[in-house]
Amino acid sequence: MHCEAVGKRYGRGRWILRDVDLALAPGDVLAVVGANGSGKSTLLRILAGLARPTTGRRTGPVTARGAAVGYVPDRFTAHERLTAIAYLTHLGRIRGLPTATARDRAGRLLDRLALAGGPDTALRTLSKGNAQKVALAQALLVPPDLLVLDEPWSGLDASAHTALAGILAETAAAGGAVVFTDHREALARTHATAVHTVAGGRVARSADPGPGAPAVVVLSRPGGSDGAGLSGVLDGPGLLDLPGILAAERRGAELHLRVDRSRTDAVLLAALRDHWSVRAVTRPAPEPGTAPEPAAAPEPDTAPTPRTTAR
Repeated sequence: MHCEAVGKRYGRGRWILRDVDLALAPGDVLAVVGANGSGKSTLLRILAGLARPTTGRRTGPVTARGAAVGYVPDRFTAHERLTAIAYLTHLGRIRGLPTATARDRAGRLLDRLALAGGPDTALRTLSKGNAQKVALAQALLVPPDLLVLDEPWSGLDASAHTALAGILAETAAAGGAVVFTDHREALARTHATAVHTVAGGRVARSADPGPGAPAVVVLSRPGGSDGAGLSGVLDGPGLLDLPGILAAERRGAELHLRVDRSRTDAVLLAALRDHWSVRAVTRPAPEPGTAPEPAAAPEPDTAPTPRTTAR
């Protein structure tokens, strides 16, 4: 999909967006960052087809009839008396799914996102974070060719953060394109293949700050005190094929990985899914004559909530 010289204003008011040129290919995960009121949400509504640009055009296969677009607004108001599962089943039917299929997909999505109270909870009783989970589920009922998310992490708990990171990666791996907004560039870089900044109505790609010094990730298999659980890990495909792993070494019962710092969260997420235990995440010792960087190491048997970068 392409935005070509797109501009947007309402009536004769100020220009919210000017001369936006943006390309989005299958498998891309694009983050849009900027201050409140910078035009991020307006850009997303144009990309999702919910608003027309004042100037320029939006073109590409994803704009064609039949393309599935999933959209999560920045505010999801859920005052209906319907339960979450009934609401999602109804939306699934509107989108062409048989009732049984819509209900099954809705139930699995709500379970994955860990909706508090379960699928039979009334929408009007949900907290902001749990309403956001329903909003995410409705966007995913039909596997999207384009997934557009406005501040998707807002209000989510830690488990839903992890689930959302996996959803972004899976959508991109299936050939979909993802665009999301956030005001935190560090978080955006963790999840995106490219980051664009909106300021003064203009959209520009942010420079990559580079990987910096690598991190050392220490893993072990639960119960594998003798290292038997590491058998074959260094020989076959799997965890070590992930982008960003620079080197791997077996040390007794532990696997030590040198990882591109920008990919650390993706590696942690993949390791936890593959039933590894994270023993430590540290910076390597500095070379002689260089100033040391501060190290960040969790307590043994703990790990930060992992996040993933889609590729």
